Order: sequence, then structure tokens, then C-alpha cells
Amino acid sequence: MKKLVFILSTIALIAITQRSQAQKGQDIVDIAVSVDDFSTLVTALKAADLVDALKGDGPFTVFAPVNAGFAKIDSNTLNALLQPENKEKLAAILTYHVVSGKIAATDVAAALENGNGKAELTTLNGGKVTAVSKDGGIYLKDANGNYSKIAKTDVMASNGVIHIIEDVVMPK
Repeated sequence: MKKLVFILSTIALIAITQRSQAQKGQDIVDIAVSVDDFSTLVTALKAADLVDALKGDGPFTVFAPVNAGFAKIDSNTLNALLQPENKEKLAAILTYHVVSGKIAATDVAAALENGNGKAELTTLNGGKVTAVSKDGGIYLKDANGNYSKIAKTDVMASNGVIHIIEDVVMPK
């Protein structure tokens, strides 16, 4: 029995290590492309011509909305944003989800502790989002007062980190 537990533990450790090493070799865009629940985000990044920027050296912290978050946007509005004539507006929304530097969950937690449950972050589009501790979780509060729960943290990439959020946050 001990031998079986040891073998299973070893296999699990190897699998985790290989997955972790694979993600470290992938940049933010590579990871987003590999996750089905980011297909709308990837489509938007392509439409806004931001793929090359997020494949750059960084480091970046990306608060990445899942497909269900994009689905909460009126479909006509979302389709309009994806059109070439709205490229700048879409880019402004998407860069509102990106912060310069690599900010891990532990960094956010420390900032929240130092800021009495709030930490303001400056996004690449120059706007501000606020990380807020509430209801037993951590949320992003956008410039319009709307909240998006951070559902998963610390998806490490070669050029930064991705934190998965449940809603699209919007600049003013």
C-alpha cells in the first residue's frame, strides 16, 4: 500500500511539474489561446490588434474575463466592439484589464492588507481599477462602480501572470 501511494504521489508530482514548466514557457497569449473559456477574449485581442503587445516581454498582469463574462455584455454591443471601426475603443477596454508588472495573488493580498481591504491599480490604458476584499473573496471594482470576482489567481506565463475574472471591467 505504501508503495502504491508513493508511486501515485510521484506520478502526480511529475504531472504537476511538467504542466507548470509548460506554462512557464508559454506567454500570456499562448495560455489564453489554449483555454477554451478565453475564446472570446482571444477574438477580442485579435480584433484590437493587441496579440503582439501581449506576446511582448512584459511583465504584465492580466485580469482575464471568461466567456461568460463577455456574454453578459449585450450581444449587439459586443459585436459592434469587434468591428474594425471600433478597434481603438476595444483596445481601451482590453488594456483596462492589464497592469504593468507581475502582480501575484500574494502581492494583491499584501496590498489589500496595507490598504485596509482596498488596493488601487493603474491599468495600461491609464485608468484605475481597485482590488477589493469583500464577501470572502477578492473583486475588481471598475471606474463605473461595477465588480468582477477574481475566480482564479496566479496562472503564470513567461511574460507575466493571468488572474481569471468573472466579468468584463469597463473604463469610464
